[in-house]
Amino acid sequence: MATHEIALEQRTVHGHFSRELEPILTIDSGDTISFPTLDAGWGRGPPPPEAGERWQLEPQDPERDQGHALVGPVEVRGARTGSVLEVRVDEIRAGDWGWTWAAGGWESTLNERLRLPDLEGCLLEWTLDTHRGVARDQKGREVELRPFLGVIGLPPAEPGVHSTIPPRPTGGNIDCKELVEGSTLFLPVAVEGALLSAGDGHAAQGDGEVGQMAIECPLERVRLTLSVRDDLSLATPIARTPSAWLTLGFDEDLDEAMVHALNAMLDLMERELDVDRKEALALASVVVDLRVTQVVNRVAGVHARLELDVVERLRR
Repeated sequence: MATHEIALEQRTVHGHFSRELEPILTIDSGDTISFPTLDAGWGRGPPPPEAGERWQLEPQDPERDQGHALVGPVEVRGARTGSVLEVRVDEIRAGDWGWTWAAGGWESTLNERLRLPDLEGCLLEWTLDTHRGVARDQKGREVELRPFLGVIGLPPAEPGVHSTIPPRPTGGNIDCKELVEGSTLFLPVAVEGALLSAGDGHAAQGDGEVGQMAIECPLERVRLTLSVRDDLSLATPIARTPSAWLTLGFDEDLDEAMVHALNAMLDLMERELDVDRKEALALASVVVDLRVTQVVNRVAGVHARLELDVVERLRR
């Protein structure tokens, strides 16, 4: 299997999803792609004034590319509507800086409900020490580094331009902090060739991403192995992390997002444990955790989590 290096250039970076975007690269199933990413602000150097001149790219199209700076799309031979794209996260290496901006409420009434005094935002500037595995802000506070891609996704079947902000059944701005190095994400394919795009590096994030942004950062190196799966049928993304199975649900209503995630988890338990749906639900009430993935991307996310060691015990 081949590894393909992708450089950061205007032709390789875009800010929307569309089945009409020309692929920057066509690969075989099982091949690996390797690339750096920009931060959420389309930059690769820290915000001024600390860094002086900032290294950044301008969107290809100022009107269409107003979303996250994504590398891609990458076409995978053999991917077709109804198949599944397996995305194995082989490596994620963060850059050396990041930022978090909390700008008050992300809905019109939230400031008052959170007792925020005004709309003035708060900027945290982080230095990322990848050797120690910590991020340190301008006041000396440290948090653990757990870098991941906020956006891994495929375009929907509908033609036209689609925002990178809300997640969809084909993935996108999932913002799940558990999709770290060593995880595998499974995405339903809606268009021929899959057309995968990825970006939006996060150095660390809490479940919910409640202030609207994580530690936004560029990534020095990302390696993804892309494989077509014809033996799976999915309605929503699922993932296998180093420690757990995840099923992801998205909806404008948080309760509905939960239902989508739980339905997908019951499907997974039926497959993995060879049980009927009623038994899967009974077991899920004992061993499955529901977590709020994010609540700030217009469409809310919930993920259901089942530990891998629990799956092994239940198979006995």
